[in-house]
Amino acid sequence: MDITVENVLKTYGLQRAVDSISFHVKTGEILGFLGPNGAGKTTTMKIITNYMIPDKGVVKIGGKSMPEYANELKRHIGYLPENNPLYDDMPMLDYLEFVAGLQEIPKEKIDERIREMVRVCGLNAEKHKKIGELSKGYKQRVGLAQALIHDPEILILDEPTTGLDPNQIVEIRKLIRELGQHKTVILSTHILPEVEATCDRILIINKGKIVADGTSENLRKQAQGQDMIKAGIKDGDPNEIFKALQELPGSSVVDFIDRNRNRFEIQSKPDHDLAREIFNLCVARKWVITELTPVETKLEDVFRELTMN
Repeated sequence: MDITVENVLKTYGLQRAVDSISFHVKTGEILGFLGPNGAGKTTTMKIITNYMIPDKGVVKIGGKSMPEYANELKRHIGYLPENNPLYDDMPMLDYLEFVAGLQEIPKEKIDERIREMVRVCGLNAEKHKKIGELSKGYKQRVGLAQALIHDPEILILDEPTTGLDPNQIVEIRKLIRELGQHKTVILSTHILPEVEATCDRILIINKGKIVADGTSENLRKQAQGQDMIKAGIKDGDPNEIFKALQELPGSSVVDFIDRNRNRFEIQSKPDHDLAREIFNLCVARKWVITELTPVETKLEDVFRELTMN
């Protein structure tokens, strides 16, 4: 099922937590939802799940609007909130049976679904414990299990890998990728490498407004705008090389990285093949190229640039 958010506004007093945002998530797409603390991510997720009602705007799930069809649509949504509310006094298996009942899973299928969640979420080693006796990582897995137990078509996951160790994070990433083949997933996280490893598309929100929307590769290209190249050039005077690089038609900014080793960082003007110009310069001057490396903008740099203001 697809998700459409249209001009959604939510205010707290004078603060616009979500400021008239619109976006669409296709069926079978994994959307990474990024933003600094207080940007509006969790509020947006609560509105999509009908946990919270917007002041204005509408959310549509499979073409049907919340809250008009809320009771019907919520059956298709699995939600792991940021704070992962669990009943610590309940044994894990009893809790999953309780959640399965709330989700109106037929009684004859409940045991099968619990076994499946124990397997899929890696809970077997701790399955006979009370939830309060579990580590934070295992509690997070129980939270994932309750979100998945009714086999929803949509998953809304707010910081799903919080508290997991590196091995568990890899396992959950793999699980989310597998689920994303036939479910619509919105994943909120502060771990940017996790987004690149897991998500098909990235949405960045800042101060309640969407400031970027695209694949990680496209966002890096948009932020970069111009090529940046690291070059190592020998058999020439560093000052002479520096001046020659500045005079290239496609050169915008030249900086020394290491004067003693004749290493430079050169930023290009738009629509120039800077690497070719540097190569031709060195051939003409009989200088030897020891390095010619494009510098890729990192997702962390894109995120910082878009959310620091």
